[in-house]
Amino acid sequence: MSAQPGGAGAGPTGAGLPGAVWQRVRVGNGLLPIVAALVGIWLILGAINPAFLAPENLVNLTLQSAPVGVIALGVVLVLLVGQIDLSVGSVSGLAAAVVAVGSVTLGWPVALAILVALACGVVVGLGYGALSTRLGLPSFVFTLAGLLFLAGVQLRVLGPLGSINLPFESWFVRSVQQGFLPAGAAWAVVLVVVVAFAALRLAARARRRSAELACATVPQIAVRTFVLAAVLSSVVAYLYLGSARGLGWSVVLFALLVVVTDVLLRRTRWGRSVRAVGGDRRAAMLAGVPVRRTVVLCFVACSTLAALGGVLAAGRLGAANQGTGGADTYLVAIAAAVIGGTSLFGGRGSAWSAVLGVLVIQSIANGLTLMNVDQAARYMVTGAVLLLAIVIDMLIRKRREA
Repeated sequence: MSAQPGGAGAGPTGAGLPGAVWQRVRVGNGLLPIVAALVGIWLILGAINPAFLAPENLVNLTLQSAPVGVIALGVVLVLLVGQIDLSVGSVSGLAAAVVAVGSVTLGWPVALAILVALACGVVVGLGYGALSTRLGLPSFVFTLAGLLFLAGVQLRVLGPLGSINLPFESWFVRSVQQGFLPAGAAWAVVLVVVVAFAALRLAARARRRSAELACATVPQIAVRTFVLAAVLSSVVAYLYLGSARGLGWSVVLFALLVVVTDVLLRRTRWGRSVRAVGGDRRAAMLAGVPVRRTVVLCFVACSTLAALGGVLAAGRLGAANQGTGGADTYLVAIAAAVIGGTSLFGGRGSAWSAVLGVLVIQSIANGLTLMNVDQAARYMVTGAVLLLAIVIDMLIRKRREA
């Protein structure tokens, strides 16, 4: 039996782990090229302005990335099934308005206001799912209509004032703005993640060996575990260096959502259904995959995550106004998903695409801001990066179809 990428045998251009890595890059699979691009961006920006790589600035970068990253995570899910949602910015703005009006104007408990905001996302997703699966409308059309409609609802909810400040004393605002994971807890999380990673890899190896399938060797698993431990330890040590505050609670929440989504996509029947629908919808239907339910669930997850991103944005700003979830929010979220490696044609991508994509975009924006570059240049640079990602996506798709 021939060895597969990550297996025990030699890859097409080398043996063991290096050959497996090269195979994933060559066929356009995996996130390694995006990671390399992100590292390159950081090195360039750090060389131009050393303040970019300062621990305090990187902490701010992670805090800026969390809300839009949560939204991008939902966009990844709808893109995987070959759909798109242009209204995620309006959904996030509406959710922020609901939290502000509910907790300040109507006097609701903050937790209740957040739940109502998330429920709005669920309702929007169910509506989109029905329009897509029952009426067969193109998602581009009805989500564009939703963008305009929900923007109007947001303005109506905010009322004539157009802006509502959240009390700084609120546990919600303080948690988002000033809540950070203690250093000891961060190191404990690193230890748990590394041990769990090694245990899962060894268990997977044992299952594949019992089935007489190609599997990773123990040295390969050891190398991967060491690399993961080194990366996580370096991140935690650097983010807690000196006066840096470390990992914010919103960043921890984003990371947890990414891990859960990644497990669901890779280890569950629903995740396999998502990729099957995005890869070939007709074939998935003939194979008995619940296509309609899968598409609806992806729209619901996308809108709910967009609402959660709006809630986090309101907590970070301490306010909700007419500009919350503005015109560029959905563009940045979709761009982050695509730049992170999610295909516009469905079937290819991962939860980690949202992380890498949003880090690329926010890093560029943060670095250019430190260099006092105006907003126009930031838009142009981000657009150029997005165009490059789409071109690469097209080339990969053509290679797979050849």
